[in-house]
This record gives sequence, C-alpha cells and structure tokens, in this order.
Amino acid sequence: MQLQKHGIRVLGISESFSDREWSVLCGVVMRRDLHIDGFCFGKVRVGGMDGTDEILRMISSLNRQDVNVILLNGCVIAWYNIIDPTFIAERTNLPVICVSYQDSEGLTEHIKHHFPGDDNRIRAYVGLGERMTVPLKTGLELFARGYGCNEPEVRQLLRIFTLHGKIPEPIRVARLCARNLMQYTRLEKKSGNPSSG
Repeated sequence: MQLQKHGIRVLGISESFSDREWSVLCGVVMRRDLHIDGFCFGKVRVGGMDGTDEILRMISSLNRQDVNVILLNGCVIAWYNIIDPTFIAERTNLPVICVSYQDSEGLTEHIKHHFPGDDNRIRAYVGLGERMTVPLKTGLELFARGYGCNEPEVRQLLRIFTLHGKIPEPIRVARLCARNLMQYTRLEKKSGNPSSG
C-alpha cells in the first residue's frame, strides 16, 4: 500500500439498513485530498450471505485501475450478512480494511441465537479474526481488521482519512449516500411510482 502517494484512492463502502428485505450499499472513491471521483451502488439481502459477491460486483462495475484500498464499514452488515474480506482482497489484489466503532465481546452467540444450526455463518464470522484498536488524531479510537496489509498500514491509512470524530471520510460520505438512496427508494415504493420497480 503506497500511503505516501498524494493521489492514493480509497473505495469506501457503507450501507443503509432500514428495509425489511434489502439493504442499500454505496461505494465512494475518494482521494487523499478528499476529492471524490467515483460512485457505485448495490443491495444485499437482509439476513442473507450475499454481501461478498455484491461488493465484488460493485468493485467490478467501477472498472477502475487506480483504486488502492477498499475500506468497508464493518464486516457484518444487513443483520448478520457476513462479508469475506480475505476473498475480496484475493480477487481484487487490493488491501481491504474493515472498521467498526464500539468495543464488543463478539457476535458468535447472537448468530447462534438468530441462525441456529448455520455453521457456515459461524465459520465465516470466526474467520474474520481479531480486531485491532486504532487511536486517531481526533483523540478518539476505532476498531479495525486488515487483509492484505499490515497493522502499521491500517493505522496510518485510517489516521489519514479520519478528519473529525472517528468515521473515515470515504465511509462517512458513502453512508450518507446509502441512507439517502434508501429513503428515496422507500418514498418511490409508497408513491407507487412505476420507476421504483
């Protein structure tokens, strides 16, 4: 990961999860100088296991060769839809960093409760590995896992892209976009607009 590059580009991906069936994903390509020069969108099934495939489809849809890092707002989205960052890193040949914001004892028992007998989901979650704590320049901290990159690289990239609070800018913008798209989609459904199909 060439963090010294002024033109380093991060693809930040976040979701808006408020629908009963689908969660909306947005990806934002952002340079180190915070210039935004790309978007992609997707959706995953709430409680499904399609997050990894959909994120790979989103990355492919961008058709970009200049993205340096993929930054995910969590490895577990859309009600225990578990992403496989190792597979994404291998398929794209790009480092993947997953971030979260609260300390936790883990989700294993929650997954067992909501998806009894789903050993594949449990293995996918356990396979994510341990999180590291990342102190930020803002005085706050977040938690991260890195795949295809080392711990110092994870820490440095998150400090570069986190300007306020503890949410990295590519993820903050992606989350805003996903939330607004979700709200628009819900309004379209309520209005019965044919374009919402």
